[in-house]
Amino acid sequence: MTQDFDWRLVRSFLAALEHGSLLGAARALGASQPTLGRHIAELEAQLGVALFERTGRGLRPTDMAQTLADGARAMEAGALQLARRAAGADAAAGGTVRLSASQPVACHLLPPVLARMRTALPDIQVELVASNEVSNLLRREADIALRMVQPQQSTLLARRIGRVTLGAYAHRDYLQRRGVPKSLADLRGHDLIGGDQGQDIVKGFASAGLALTREDFVLRTDDLVAGWQALRAGVGIGFVADYVARGDPAVVPLLPMLKIPPLPMWLVSHREVRHSQRIRAVWDFLAQAVPTAL
Repeated sequence: MTQDFDWRLVRSFLAALEHGSLLGAARALGASQPTLGRHIAELEAQLGVALFERTGRGLRPTDMAQTLADGARAMEAGALQLARRAAGADAAAGGTVRLSASQPVACHLLPPVLARMRTALPDIQVELVASNEVSNLLRREADIALRMVQPQQSTLLARRIGRVTLGAYAHRDYLQRRGVPKSLADLRGHDLIGGDQGQDIVKGFASAGLALTREDFVLRTDDLVAGWQALRAGVGIGFVADYVARGDPAVVPLLPMLKIPPLPMWLVSHREVRHSQRIRAVWDFLAQAVPTAL
């Protein structure tokens, strides 16, 4: 690329490449679909090549798009590294820190932690992204993330700060109506709440010797907050984090013999965290406070 390109065009190209459609790219960048379409068309015109084939299912990258992708990502990484270092170049500990966490963590675990952080770090404002998607820290979707999986990118700094234990629970009204299961096999006679697309619960029971199918779950949802609220309403037996369940005394733990492997809790940020006092301050606070909350 010997021409001077508008960085927005390259950014739009990478978003379209990652999300496979103009709509998905526009949502990721907070732009309109026509704007993304114009950016792609302008970049194709400047390069003199076709980058995508338009199909009924979205955008299919051409061989040339795949060839240019690595160079475009290198441009993106350099631009974002420059922006991060510039943002953290001053010594001020105040400002905004964008924090990403899953819905249960954001809705149940973090609020009391953030309340304490307000007192400890009064000059810092928090932008909380409550999403079950793994935020792409490399693209500045967040400054710090709490994740259940260890990131593989070498440019990210990750620290394992605790573990999330899980169990089977039901509301006491449901148990009064349907009885209390005494063994794993008893679950076949109960209303179960589980995932829709995700199959972790089904696979977990299979490894424990109990073969369940999707049809054994009367409510299937991948929205963890919706599943929790359904459990609290007495729909059936669900499988949730212990830190979520302890928030409602009417929710009863079940099947103590059920050993669900705990999930690790990772605190993740850019390696440039050392250049920003405000991000470092939030990182250090969460590293101490979250394990206690868990």
